[in-house]
Amino acid sequence: MDKKWFTLRVYSGQETKVKAQLENEIKFKSLEDRFGRIIVPSEPVLEMRDGKKRLKNRVFFPGYILIEMVLDTQTKHLVQETPGVISFVGPRNNPTAVKPEEVEAVLRKVERKESEAEQVEVPFRVGDAIRVIDGPFADFTGIIEEVNEEKKKVKVSVSIFGRPTPVELDFLQIEMEK
Repeated sequence: MDKKWFTLRVYSGQETKVKAQLENEIKFKSLEDRFGRIIVPSEPVLEMRDGKKRLKNRVFFPGYILIEMVLDTQTKHLVQETPGVISFVGPRNNPTAVKPEEVEAVLRKVERKESEAEQVEVPFRVGDAIRVIDGPFADFTGIIEEVNEEKKKVKVSVSIFGRPTPVELDFLQIEMEK
């Protein structure tokens, strides 16, 4: 039989964990020939938190996993009994296969996002009050005048000797004023 793609409803936030459990169960029961890829559609995003870079995977469809498999009683039971899996998408006892063109569209989106340069979620905006935490201007406060997402830099107006002075700083050198 041919493998088809199905969508699983899983507990939101548990997608990666459920994928790992499914892979372990498939290997343990020697059913690798009946299963193909298991995909948690996501994109890598570089986040800035507390002045530190963190690479995080952002899931496109929270609570859903794509799985390629031959649907029979044994494989269906294995998937449904995996902790964290709520159900197949489709009528109760009749999982609905996902159209190949829909799966391809999702896979293209995932591959495109992975191949793009690092994306940074910019937590800073023009007009934000910030505190400099690193470099020669550490402990100075200022207002953001300009944000350059490509270079990951901001132009900040800081008060030096009572005069506003524009200073270019890296995202990692500043934090939001509390």
